[in-house]
Amino acid sequence: MDDARTLTYVHTPVLLEQTLSYLSPEGEGYENGGFMIDSTLGEGGHSYAFLERFPDLHIQGLDADAEIQKRARQRLAVFGGRMSFYRGWFTDFYENYPENLPKPDLILFDLGISVFHYECSGRGFSFRSEEPLDMRLDPSAGKTAADLVNTLRAEELADILFNFADERYSRRIARAVDEARRRSPFVCAKQLADCIYSAVPAAYRRAAIHPATKSFQALRIAVNCELERLERVLDKAFTVLKSGGKMGVITFHSLEDRTVKNYFKALGKSCTCAPEQPICKCGGKAKASVLTRKPVCPEAEEIERNSPSRSAKLRVIRKL
Repeated sequence: MDDARTLTYVHTPVLLEQTLSYLSPEGEGYENGGFMIDSTLGEGGHSYAFLERFPDLHIQGLDADAEIQKRARQRLAVFGGRMSFYRGWFTDFYENYPENLPKPDLILFDLGISVFHYECSGRGFSFRSEEPLDMRLDPSAGKTAADLVNTLRAEELADILFNFADERYSRRIARAVDEARRRSPFVCAKQLADCIYSAVPAAYRRAAIHPATKSFQALRIAVNCELERLERVLDKAFTVLKSGGKMGVITFHSLEDRTVKNYFKALGKSCTCAPEQPICKCGGKAKASVLTRKPVCPEAEEIERNSPSRSAKLRVIRKL
C-alpha cells in the first residue's frame, strides 16, 4: 500500500462543515482541548477535519474493519499522539468502555458506508463487480451475504429486502433468487445483481438507480446487523458521554433516522409518565437538550459535488 503522502482517499465525508460547527469543542468545560470519539472512523475524513480545525483536540477512532483502519492510520499519522485507534465494533467499545479513557466531550457516528468498501474492499458491496458476495465490514466473523441469499427461505429473504430497504418488488426478487439458487448457488455480487435485474419489471430497470441498489443495501444492513447495533449503542454511548458533552449521529436512511430521532426525543422529555396519566408522578427531568429540532441536511451544492450525501441527516444532542 502507498505511503501517507501518495495514498489516494476516495471517500468524501458528508455534512462536514455542519458537523464541525455543531460538535465544536469550544467554550467552557473542554479541558485540554477536549476529547472526542469518532465511532465510525472509516478513512478518517471527519477526524482529520476536526484535528486540523481544533489543534488541541484528541480523538479516539473506532472501526470494525482492519483494512480501512490501516488507511486511516496512515492518513492521520501527521497528528501523532492526538489520534488513537480501537479496532472493533462500536457496540463492544461502549459496552466495555475502557477505564483508562476519560468521559468524552464529543461523540460522532457517521452511519454511511465508505466508498472504499464499494471500490476497494473486494467484498461485493457493489452490484457491478465480480467480487465474492460477502458484504461484511468485519470479514473475520459472521455470515456473508452469500450465506443469507443461499440459505434463507424466500419469505425471510423478501422480508429483509422490504423491511430494510422498502424494496417494492421484494417478493418477486426473492422468488427469482430462490429459483436461481436451486440451479447454482450465488457466489459473486454481479451474479445476484443480474438475477435481480431480470426479476423486476422493465420500467423498474429504466429508473435512475440500478434495480439491485435497494436489495444490496438491505443485505448489507442484515449482514452487519446495522440497525440492531444502532439500537444497542445509542444509550451506551450517551451513558459514557460527559455532562455538557455533545453527541451527533449522521444517518442515511429512514429506519436509522427514525431510531435516532425517537431516542433523542425521549432524552429531551422531562416527563416519562404514560400519555393518558393526567398528572406527572415521575418527577423526571430531561436528560439532554436536542440541538437540532429538525435534521440538518446537505445543501444543493454538496449534493451536486458528492451525490451519496443526498440522503444524509445529522441530529445532535447535548447531555444535561
